[in-house]
Amino acid sequence: MSDTRHTRVLIIGSGPAGYTAGVYASRAMLEPILVQGIEPGGQLTTTTDVENYPGFTEVQGPDLMIKMQEHAAAMGCDIVGDIITELDTSSRPFVAKGDSGTTYTADAVILCTGARAKWLGLETEEAFKGFGVSACATCDGFFYRGQEIVVVGGGNTAVEEALFLTNFASKVTLIHRRDELRAEKILQDRLFKNPKIETMWFNTLEEVVGTDNPKGVEAVRVRNVKTDEITEIPCKGVFIAIGHAPASELVKDTLETHNGGYVKVEPGSTRTSIPGVFAAGDLTDHIYRQAVTSAGMGCMAALDAEKFLAEQEG
Repeated sequence: MSDTRHTRVLIIGSGPAGYTAGVYASRAMLEPILVQGIEPGGQLTTTTDVENYPGFTEVQGPDLMIKMQEHAAAMGCDIVGDIITELDTSSRPFVAKGDSGTTYTADAVILCTGARAKWLGLETEEAFKGFGVSACATCDGFFYRGQEIVVVGGGNTAVEEALFLTNFASKVTLIHRRDELRAEKILQDRLFKNPKIETMWFNTLEEVVGTDNPKGVEAVRVRNVKTDEITEIPCKGVFIAIGHAPASELVKDTLETHNGGYVKVEPGSTRTSIPGVFAAGDLTDHIYRQAVTSAGMGCMAALDAEKFLAEQEG
């Protein structure tokens, strides 16, 4: 038999935004419920060294998220290991359905579902995910010590991953469909000065080539966008670094979005197009996408929710 739980504030998603919202909503005596989602702790759980979060000269991503979770719980936030599969925002209280069978009703909702890596959508990419194809250099780079690796992309993510992978790989080939990178100039300078990195301009990844027994990557085939020439590049690892997409599936048909699916909020706030629904972190931030800015928005969302509820009750 399914349970129904009511809360004044339902926080959907964890990570810096979710846990910070949990801290502030708890301190406001709103007794929030936080549903962690499919990846408790968010993207930082797949990051190793974090050197840009205030108060920590260096901290492991998973450790930072454990500390944030513990902080939110200590403040009184009810943290639930569940996944929200449906959200009805047509009337208040809002109704969310959990994968566990639990129904959550809430007077206000804070969305902190974050973003996830984009993929190219190739059959062979899908076939070798976890067996040589990855979207996280910090997670998987260690496995390719002394090997040749390919990185696909041209923005900050791609350049950062290529540079990081030189710590392990004998050679990194960066494949980009244009003849210039979108990454910050300081990152480009580091890339071009690194003797381990070779750049292939005007090329796109067409196919990942590998073996089934044992399962693993042996090479990639790339196509020159100007000449259609196919080149095979030997490699043991393929890192797809073409950016991230907001995890807005729950609300893409009900909330106003922009810039490819990011939830739109009022300038200077976390208020969405539906009163009582707030959004924070990478779900709404297509510019900064940092742990510290996500945490700041989590704080803003909790304060915005507190003010909204006070006005409703008043």
